[in-house]
Amino acid sequence: MDAEVLEIRQHMGRFPPFEALDDELLDEVAGQVEVGYFQAGSDILQFDQELHELCYIRSGAVEVRRRTGDLYNRLGEGDIFGHFSLLRNHRVRFPARALEDTLIYFIPEALFVRLCEADEHFSDFVELERPRLEAAVEQHKKANDMMITRVRKLLTRYPVMVEASATVQEAARQITEAQASSALILDEPGDDHDPRHTFTDSQDRPWRLRGILTDSDFRTRIVAEGLPPDTPVGELTGGRVITIQSDESVHEAMLCMLRNNIHHLPVLYRRRPMGIVHLSDIIRYETHSSLYLVSNIFHQSSVEGLARLAPDVRVAFVRMVEEGANSQMVGTALSTIGRSFVRRLLELGEASLGPPPVAYCFMVNGSMARNEQTVVTDQDNALILADDFDPARHDDYFANLAKFVSDGLAACGYTYCKGEVMATNPRWRQPLKVWKRYFSEWIDSPTPERLLHCSIFFDLDSAYGEEAYIEQLQDLIADKAPRSPRFLAAVARNARNRTPPLGFFRTFVMEKDGKHNNSINLKRRGTAPLVDLIRVHALACGSRAQNSFERLDAIAATQLLAPGVDAKLRHAMELLSMVRIRHQVIDLQQEHEPDNNIEPENVADSERHHLKDAFQVLSRAQKFLKYRYPIPGPTGRDR
Repeated sequence: MDAEVLEIRQHMGRFPPFEALDDELLDEVAGQVEVGYFQAGSDILQFDQELHELCYIRSGAVEVRRRTGDLYNRLGEGDIFGHFSLLRNHRVRFPARALEDTLIYFIPEALFVRLCEADEHFSDFVELERPRLEAAVEQHKKANDMMITRVRKLLTRYPVMVEASATVQEAARQITEAQASSALILDEPGDDHDPRHTFTDSQDRPWRLRGILTDSDFRTRIVAEGLPPDTPVGELTGGRVITIQSDESVHEAMLCMLRNNIHHLPVLYRRRPMGIVHLSDIIRYETHSSLYLVSNIFHQSSVEGLARLAPDVRVAFVRMVEEGANSQMVGTALSTIGRSFVRRLLELGEASLGPPPVAYCFMVNGSMARNEQTVVTDQDNALILADDFDPARHDDYFANLAKFVSDGLAACGYTYCKGEVMATNPRWRQPLKVWKRYFSEWIDSPTPERLLHCSIFFDLDSAYGEEAYIEQLQDLIADKAPRSPRFLAAVARNARNRTPPLGFFRTFVMEKDGKHNNSINLKRRGTAPLVDLIRVHALACGSRAQNSFERLDAIAATQLLAPGVDAKLRHAMELLSMVRIRHQVIDLQQEHEPDNNIEPENVADSERHHLKDAFQVLSRAQKFLKYRYPIPGPTGRDR
């Protein structure tokens, strides 16, 4: 792909309806456009002329008028016109004239038809002739959804690319001239190169992405170290390069930066660098304060400093919901914040207690592991220690570390677990080999107590330390559970214990526990039994996914459920989660302590109707568990 086509592709990929196209379709568009130049005041389209191309404004401004001469619309960079003529009789209904010198990309009709057939977002955009303001509001809402918007939309320039043999002075000059804050370092691929970071330029020369050099690197690694200006930049880079593909979402780019604690992220298109996204680009695009909050967490030097950020978690939560985030975005953001508190506390704990005597992994469980946290949550965590752990020599250190973290989390608003499922409990502070034995015993010989442990610990993730320990446990579960019908029958039976609050004629059954009379606990009677139910099917199909929506994706790829059932479960999960989340927001706005309870009389009629539908989906799915996972008889036959 030559430089001109790449430039066309990058520009069109920033504007609707092209920004949502997958890379293959966007390649076709960029490769087939014809370019036209129109001086200010000249006609682009005349009334009733035959039209067989879609028009895209690369630069300039266009005035569209009705046949009577009345103004219909004014369009600018990134806008399209002519699509209504293509969809009707190929005759121009609205003549167009250049208001200023204008560059137009013409997209052939055959390709326009292919785009309409291949991409629903594209077809909706060009076919729905709604009032302009209404369409703009709806498009703005979609464009600000970080789960949908592709990261390439944030790119405004090509990256500065410097050969590894160049000096730091030459690199600094190029970065300054480009008014950039970083540069990608390239060299020729060697025998040990990573093919994911190797590409060819427009002259078919092979290059390897060796690393990235930022303004911060110039300060801390060059000036502060007193390196001479003729130092080759290749000496300052190398090792693992963290990148993201251009068609990944802005949300994934944000999470990648947070997970790896980086501010610059190279964006690749099929291994070719297309640009560099900076954390500030995402902040400007999507100003959720959770980004600032995570950064602030890692800048705190004490538990007291972390505790002062606790109110900010609730502010971030309210802000995300008010700005239209869905339950997956809220859950992922709050879980990322929670892991950040855990990680910073462990860093502070190690700084105080000294380096750990053996390797370890701090495991988080429950909603944090599933990326489904809300502001109403407690601690569920444990420690997985290396197999050379010696209790007599090492346990005092890890007991103190666990207490430091648990007390710190409590100070930050994460209440202690009433069931003591925390690393402070010696039972949940064990070597990897003991954890493997635990998990095997729970699957091989399920008892009520062990099934309770499964419902907690089989949602697991690493917050800090040796992630490989978690992966080994996830592999164990994925290997043993699908081959254990007795275990699956037992967890399925447990998943039917918490029923949805539906009575005769689908009326609501209220809580009668004294504190929350005449209310419904949406977690206990809604999201929690749904999570349990989805986990059963995920265990049966050997999925390693932790998030409930990702588990549904894995389940949908099997024949475990009838067609369409997974979609109903997904909709029910999203509806119940968002009703729960919105009511927690209302509690916070009214300066009440948020909880999981709602009063049906405070719910709009339409929402009550949707709640009943969601509970009905849950009820049917729970009944299906009994037939899908029957208890094996004494001879191995089902009964």
